[in-house]
Amino acid sequence: MGGDHAPEEIVLGAAQAAQEYGVEVAVVGLPNRVQPLLDRHPGLRYVPASQVIEMDEHPAQAVRQKPDSSMNVCARLCKDGRADGWVSAGNSGAIMAAALFIQGRVKGVERPALGSVIPTSSGQAYFLDVGANVDSRPEFLVQFAAMGSVYAAQLLDLASPRVGLLSNGEESGKGDTLVRDVHARLRKTPLNFVGNVEPKDVFAGKADVVVADGFLGNVAIKMAEATADFIFRSMRDEIPRSPTGKLGGLLIRSGVRRIRERIDWREFGGAPLLGIDGVAVVAHGRSDARAFKNAIRVARDAVAGGLVGKIREAVGR
Repeated sequence: MGGDHAPEEIVLGAAQAAQEYGVEVAVVGLPNRVQPLLDRHPGLRYVPASQVIEMDEHPAQAVRQKPDSSMNVCARLCKDGRADGWVSAGNSGAIMAAALFIQGRVKGVERPALGSVIPTSSGQAYFLDVGANVDSRPEFLVQFAAMGSVYAAQLLDLASPRVGLLSNGEESGKGDTLVRDVHARLRKTPLNFVGNVEPKDVFAGKADVVVADGFLGNVAIKMAEATADFIFRSMRDEIPRSPTGKLGGLLIRSGVRRIRERIDWREFGGAPLLGIDGVAVVAHGRSDARAFKNAIRVARDAVAGGLVGKIREAVGR
């Protein structure tokens, strides 16, 4: 029920995921909105919910006041062992609250973090926190680094992931008080810490895991997505303005398509809440069917890779 294109695009993406990935998918939502859509997708299972948490509601209050919301139902399905993971494109704060209140945290985790896979010149990197925590303490970021390393090793298949700390300069003395404190702490961990990374270094592939506090990370990832969209919209508008441009556009179309697929946020789907004692994936609020299908793929991979157990081991160490 969450997201700009719910529930139609969500149901379609779920059906595509069930077919392409061979997973059983249950869709949860209001009967009058969801059940009519299932006639076209008989392979999906339906679980009813009588309430919905809207995007503008206070996350924690809404989760408490709407026990039969689709998010709460999803989290309980996982808590009770009737599902292995859940995905939502709704209110991200409410997804966090439902997962925390119902599924709980991995023992020892101070705060869950939200990460995102981003493209780099050498492949991919994992960037966290991108919005789960707007105020972070140094110990939070150290744990984010540990959990991000587990994600990069297990789901991105990166051996000994290089961890970088987002800052306004490479030198260890750069950054605000939080960054300088976290830098000193990460130096003392067994993680493969490569030091501070500037924004230009992130996409250059200097680190496999990039750590930031949630406020800065959220602004940075949204700016990156908006920049990519702006560039491709500008190309689409400008190239056909002249005959030579139209000819050139035809010649480079396949290459541009490959580039777009490589940097399109829809291809990355969603981001698991790291530190939750279970798999909960936050999809983009603008998710269409393709994006939501890929978010379900992320959940499937997190389950198959034993992500939660690996994070439990890393935090214990």
